[in-house]
Amino acid sequence: MSGSGFNKREDSFEKKFAHDAELRFKVETRRDKMLAAWVGAKCKMTAEEIAQYTSELVRADLKTPGDMDVQIKIHADLKARGVHATEAEIRAEMEKCFVAAAAELT
Repeated sequence: MSGSGFNKREDSFEKKFAHDAELRFKVETRRDKMLAAWVGAKCKMTAEEIAQYTSELVRADLKTPGDMDVQIKIHADLKARGVHATEAEIRAEMEKCFVAAAAELT
């Protein structure tokens, strides 16, 4: 195989990886917006409070790889407002929102 053929294939893989990473970021950001609305409904937040909370969730999601930071934040925030939700309930809602966000964006 020629060097240029290998380079083209390598470039193709890099472009696909970059595209997949960008799509995942968009899906996770949309998921976080849906989660903020879910938390907002549970906590009787105003639209303005939900918008602010969406920003907080997106920032939390960027702190460390994975979803655990978002799950921990939601759990702590609900608890602070006197709203009970188990980690399993939060995780299920996160998954539901992720699937819905992916369906909207793909």
